[in-house]
Amino acid sequence: MHGADDVVMFGMSPLWLSTAIFVAAYAVLLTERIHRTVVALLGAMAMVVSGILTQDQAIAGVDFNTIALLAGMMVIIAVTRRTGVFEFIAIWAAKRARAEPIGILILLALVTAVFSAFLDNLTTVLLVVPVALLIVDKLKVSPYPYLFSQILAANIGGTATLIGDPPNILIGSATGLSFNDFLLQLGPIALLLLVLVLLMFYGIWGTSLKTTPELKARVMRFDERGSLRDRRLLRQSLAVLGLVILGFVVGEHFAIAPGTTAMSGAALLLLLTGLGQDRRGQAEQVREALEEVEWSALFFFIGLFVIVHGVQATGLLERLAAGLMGVTGGDPMITAFTTLWLSAAVSAVIDNIPFVATMIPLVETMEAGLGGAAAAEPVWWSLALGACLGGNGTLVGAAANVMVAGLAERAGTPISFARFLLIGMPVMIASVALANVYLYWRHFL
Repeated sequence: MHGADDVVMFGMSPLWLSTAIFVAAYAVLLTERIHRTVVALLGAMAMVVSGILTQDQAIAGVDFNTIALLAGMMVIIAVTRRTGVFEFIAIWAAKRARAEPIGILILLALVTAVFSAFLDNLTTVLLVVPVALLIVDKLKVSPYPYLFSQILAANIGGTATLIGDPPNILIGSATGLSFNDFLLQLGPIALLLLVLVLLMFYGIWGTSLKTTPELKARVMRFDERGSLRDRRLLRQSLAVLGLVILGFVVGEHFAIAPGTTAMSGAALLLLLTGLGQDRRGQAEQVREALEEVEWSALFFFIGLFVIVHGVQATGLLERLAAGLMGVTGGDPMITAFTTLWLSAAVSAVIDNIPFVATMIPLVETMEAGLGGAAAAEPVWWSLALGACLGGNGTLVGAAANVMVAGLAERAGTPISFARFLLIGMPVMIASVALANVYLYWRHFL
């Protein structure tokens, strides 16, 4: 890795050059003149060509667990989609809400938040967003409130538990904090935030989301059971999906990463669907499943991981974190609150996983100065809350956001970076402010 005095291309400091590449990439992302996948790959290329990272270092910076998790779940969802089960869920949800658009939005947001607490939130949006888009198409209402609510609900729900969001998994692994610790500490604030965000959804879109009585009546006449096209494949898909979910929950006890679980499930489901078919039929099944993979989203993640690894390798993230320690002077309350807001701000513009990975050893180093592990515990909760809630700030703030954007783009309703910012940033700021009050009440009052 590079030191502060090293030089790379054009005799520049690695720190300054990596920061320039990072800032330039995000500036171009904001303009939306070039597709985000192209921007990410060009930024990653610049990190390697300039000498900031070698190719091996760039590859090492890619979180292949996340890539495998995404790819595996995409294949599983692609196969499961053939059964018609997502149409079944869409019609069932619409009828439970009496086909009222705002009721459907709130119901699906609740489903997403609850699922995100007990599954990876990436998996959850892969399951629910196609349902939301189907409902939008049936009722002929704007898809954007549904897409935005899915992103916000996924990140808030994922905050509540140890397994809901990758930063929590990293923190739990480093500190030994248990599933119950996370649920008891972060579950109450996540629930409160979810209620407030749902009220906000109702206030913003409750009157504007309207459809005709004819369209609602048409939806209410739908027979959800008739949408199930292949019951044998449905049984296979649900069985594999159940095994994958079980693997996510218990895999940590057997050192099996979520990416391995997802890819294993994808391979098993492809095997089951190909049984009894000749070679050509099996090849067709595999080809159809792989065509449904959001390759642009996967390559965006790869490029983004390399860009962030570049600024991490040259010390930018470490300098930010070290500056935090200097500012707080070792006071536990000031350190906790500063960690909360810094984590939220940084996680809104870069992937929160490498940031949290950088912060963990620094917080561990601070424990003695703060008064021991017990005194430092609020700082850990601040880091978790800031990293997870900060993901709601921008369209690239969390992996779930990018995945929803990819699904929306494929459906012909691309999400504008600036348009999401107008909703996501106020929600993020309000959420973090409320989390700040909660931490004060819980630990320092």
